[in-house]
Amino acid sequence: MNKIIIFVCIGIGVVALLAGLLLVYSPEGVDQEIKAGIPISSELGKFRSEEEFLAYLSEATDLEQGAYFVDEFRPIEGPMPEMVVEEVEELKEGIAPRPMPAPMPEAIAEAGVPSRVSTTTVQVLRIDEPDVVKTDGEHIYFSSDRGWQRETRVISAFPPSNLSVLAKLKESGDMLLVNETLVIFDSEKIYGYNVSQPESPKEAWQIKLNGSLVSVRLCNGSIYLVMKNWIDRYDPLPVYPMSVKGEPLVVRGSEIYHPPELVPVDVVYTAAIFDPEEGEITNNISFVGSSGRSVIYMSEDALYVTYTYQPDPVETYYKFLKEKCRDLIPADTLDRIDQLMEYNISNRAKQVELEYILERETRSKTDDSFKRRKEFYNRLEDYFDDHKRDLETTGIVKIGLSDFEVEEQGEIPGRLLNQFSLDEHDGYLRVATTVEGGRESVSDVYVLGENLDVVGSVKDLGKTERIYAVRFLGDMAYVVTFRDTDPFYVLDLSNPKEPELKGELKIPGYSSYLHPITDDLILGIGKEGWEVKLSLFDVATPSEPAEVDKYILEESWSDVLETHHAFLIDRKHGIFFLPGREGGYIFSYADNKLALEKAVRAERARRAIYIDDYLYVVADTKIVVLDETTWEKVNELELELDKEFRPYPIEVAEGRELIESELSEMRAWEMAEVREDIEEAPTTPD
Repeated sequence: MNKIIIFVCIGIGVVALLAGLLLVYSPEGVDQEIKAGIPISSELGKFRSEEEFLAYLSEATDLEQGAYFVDEFRPIEGPMPEMVVEEVEELKEGIAPRPMPAPMPEAIAEAGVPSRVSTTTVQVLRIDEPDVVKTDGEHIYFSSDRGWQRETRVISAFPPSNLSVLAKLKESGDMLLVNETLVIFDSEKIYGYNVSQPESPKEAWQIKLNGSLVSVRLCNGSIYLVMKNWIDRYDPLPVYPMSVKGEPLVVRGSEIYHPPELVPVDVVYTAAIFDPEEGEITNNISFVGSSGRSVIYMSEDALYVTYTYQPDPVETYYKFLKEKCRDLIPADTLDRIDQLMEYNISNRAKQVELEYILERETRSKTDDSFKRRKEFYNRLEDYFDDHKRDLETTGIVKIGLSDFEVEEQGEIPGRLLNQFSLDEHDGYLRVATTVEGGRESVSDVYVLGENLDVVGSVKDLGKTERIYAVRFLGDMAYVVTFRDTDPFYVLDLSNPKEPELKGELKIPGYSSYLHPITDDLILGIGKEGWEVKLSLFDVATPSEPAEVDKYILEESWSDVLETHHAFLIDRKHGIFFLPGREGGYIFSYADNKLALEKAVRAERARRAIYIDDYLYVVADTKIVVLDETTWEKVNELELELDKEFRPYPIEVAEGRELIESELSEMRAWEMAEVREDIEEAPTTPD
């Protein structure tokens, strides 16, 4: 059911609409009358008092409840290919990885020290992101979530002849490696380990998280994290985002920023900087926002936090009535509605009164009334099509890294796909969004100035489709939308105030990750039908982009479709790596031709790194080392589960126990389904 149908209820049955949809629950725990005596600042800044915070929360709660009403009845994600739906549900969403320090030039490399070491694939050079595999050039740190046994292994990696497991840590999650500190981001805690002696890591500190971790970055030796805490309507203040070494971080109402305009809010976002060596918070900042899709982007100068929200439904209905229904509703009724909108009462009260006013106008069952209801429907459809960009908004918060204060807040229509939907370049922020609503969805690219105001845009890309991939590279932008085919758009953003759509290419399938191979060659990784598809796009002539080669891989999934961290490119050897469910794959791209150079059979290959001229393929079950000059295997390390590890005791018939080798391959939920079929082995009776 789409958004149009929601609002059609105004004409078809106002009682059903306003009683059933507008009349969502009235929030308790916050005094609904507090706003009458507490003025709310209309400028960007911190709340002046806890009372002002509560007043803002009271007003914003009405809007936020309206946002729930909109979300419930419309597809906010847009169309998604059927082959992706089941796969995405199966796979874990990770956070992210990290760039390594610059390796020593080959000319001065010492004996036994690698001359080059790969870094995790990240969006912005020199800004690292957490991932499940990290390396310092001598060791590999691999965090596994295989089966029940979640652990982090410390592995001796270089030279390849030393390949072995040195130590295991019971914690697991995405990681950052900062000098001699390994930071592990678990779901509820952050752990810091001193790995100066890799064979015996020592826990140095831990941070307990009281909310949801949104995203993390590493820049100039400091870790930046963003998390969100749901606002407790009964006890909203203070907010406790985390506890550091047993001491809670306390955020009071007067320390929280708010937008210059009233928006629906249900969470408090907290951005914090902490020292990875000591585990100490050095700075933090908080602001209110919506729990709708949050996207984090970081440049060398600023941290951007975005969130989506829907407009005030009462205001939306009011504008519709004024703009489209003057000849359907008596003038005196419209006058009463005008007067209602001017009252200094809550949105909740306005909803009740608007329901009553319109219900009286649509109560009749005459033919004329029936005709008017039908006309309501048609006009509402037109209204949504004309105002689709008013039906969902992305708020953008810019935090300066120099003083770690909120510098600007802005907004644009639509919603973002992921972090690649944002990019800062020459003082401008470029943003790609999908706008849904009305008869068809479209996608836009906006250019924002220093104050986060829109200075230029390219609109209406991919009608009826949504964005599947975006990449901003210098003055150019590449956008992929999808529904039945894969339109590949090339945009010229060299003039921020007059960006242009230069070229378009339509091909089967879609790309969900775009990576630059050269200045004129873009690699797209996605799917065609049920299989993974690789495409090489020649963009040397922006007005005539061309797919110069493609490769269909007989794999149903690759982690690259979910996270760019799974991708690795080695330009020295002219190859790139992507993992699959059945193995890891190394492709060359010489002469604009995609060729499979090597396939490594390994169950659920996760990542690859290179150290010198050796490629390490890391899978859940093993690590395989390849010589990049010959593609011959030079070593292999099996990654076995601990035989004594059994987190869930299993009761079986007396005198019997389940074979451990069978258990090691099973998840707890799988075990319940196939338990009766597992082979049992007799044990010696007492």
